[in-house]
Amino acid sequence: MTYDPLSGEPAPDSLAKQRFMVMQIMRLSGVALFVFGIMIVRGILTLPIVAGYVLAVAGIFDAFLMPVILARRWKSPPP
Repeated sequence: MTYDPLSGEPAPDSLAKQRFMVMQIMRLSGVALFVFGIMIVRGILTLPIVAGYVLAVAGIFDAFLMPVILARRWKSPPP
Protein backbone atom coordinates (compact mmCIF):
# COMPACT_ATOMS: atom_id res chain seq x y z
CA MET A 1 0.00 0.00 0.00
CA THR A 2 1.30 3.44 -0.81
CA TYR A 3 0.76 6.39 1.47
CA ASP A 4 0.51 10.08 0.77
CA PRO A 5 3.70 11.59 2.22
CA LEU A 6 1.98 14.78 3.38
CA SER A 7 -1.16 13.46 5.04
CA GLY A 8 -0.01 9.93 5.91
CA GLU A 9 -3.27 8.50 4.55
CA PRO A 10 -3.46 5.75 1.91
CA ALA A 11 -3.07 7.02 -1.63
CA PRO A 12 -6.39 7.28 -3.52
CA ASP A 13 -5.38 4.76 -6.18
CA SER A 14 -4.33 2.26 -3.52
CA LEU A 15 -7.60 2.72 -1.65
CA ALA A 16 -9.59 2.23 -4.84
CA LYS A 17 -7.72 -1.01 -5.57
CA GLN A 18 -8.43 -2.29 -2.06
CA ARG A 19 -12.12 -1.46 -2.32
CA PHE A 20 -12.34 -3.10 -5.73
CA MET A 21 -10.75 -6.28 -4.34
CA VAL A 22 -13.14 -6.31 -1.38
CA MET A 23 -16.11 -6.06 -3.74
CA GLN A 24 -14.79 -8.91 -5.91
CA ILE A 25 -14.15 -11.12 -2.88
CA MET A 26 -17.68 -10.38 -1.69
CA ARG A 27 -19.09 -11.48 -5.06
CA LEU A 28 -16.97 -14.63 -5.11
CA SER A 29 -17.93 -15.59 -1.56
CA GLY A 30 -21.59 -15.02 -2.43
CA VAL A 31 -21.35 -17.37 -5.39
CA ALA A 32 -19.61 -19.96 -3.20
CA LEU A 33 -22.35 -19.71 -0.55
CA PHE A 34 -25.01 -20.08 -3.21
CA VAL A 35 -23.33 -23.17 -4.67
CA PHE A 36 -22.98 -24.78 -1.23
CA GLY A 37 -26.63 -24.00 -0.52
CA ILE A 38 -27.76 -25.62 -3.77
CA MET A 39 -25.56 -28.65 -3.05
CA ILE A 40 -27.31 -29.06 0.31
CA VAL A 41 -30.78 -28.67 -1.23
CA ARG A 42 -29.98 -31.22 -3.95
CA GLY A 43 -28.77 -33.72 -1.33
CA ILE A 44 -25.12 -33.77 -2.36
CA LEU A 45 -24.11 -32.57 1.12
CA THR A 46 -25.86 -34.11 4.12
CA LEU A 47 -27.08 -31.10 6.04
CA PRO A 48 -30.62 -29.92 6.78
CA ILE A 49 -32.38 -28.59 3.70
CA VAL A 50 -33.32 -25.40 5.54
CA ALA A 51 -29.61 -24.63 5.90
CA GLY A 52 -29.26 -25.00 2.15
CA TYR A 53 -32.00 -22.50 1.47
CA VAL A 54 -30.55 -20.06 3.99
CA LEU A 55 -27.09 -20.33 2.44
CA ALA A 56 -28.47 -19.93 -1.07
CA VAL A 57 -30.38 -16.76 -0.16
CA ALA A 58 -27.38 -15.37 1.75
CA GLY A 59 -25.20 -16.12 -1.27
CA ILE A 60 -27.51 -14.24 -3.61
CA PHE A 61 -27.52 -11.30 -1.20
CA ASP A 62 -23.71 -11.33 -0.95
CA ALA A 63 -23.16 -11.65 -4.69
CA PHE A 64 -25.64 -9.07 -5.94
CA LEU A 65 -26.56 -6.61 -3.20
CA MET A 66 -23.48 -6.24 -1.00
CA PRO A 67 -21.20 -4.82 -3.73
CA VAL A 68 -23.85 -2.19 -4.49
CA ILE A 69 -24.23 -1.33 -0.81
CA LEU A 70 -20.45 -1.08 -0.38
CA ALA A 71 -20.09 1.09 -3.49
CA ARG A 72 -22.74 3.51 -2.22
CA ARG A 73 -21.13 3.63 1.19
CA TRP A 74 -17.68 4.31 -0.26
CA LYS A 75 -18.85 6.84 -2.85
CA SER A 76 -16.83 10.02 -2.72
CA PRO A 77 -18.69 13.15 -1.72
CA PRO A 78 -19.18 15.68 -4.52
CA PRO A 79 -16.42 18.33 -4.63
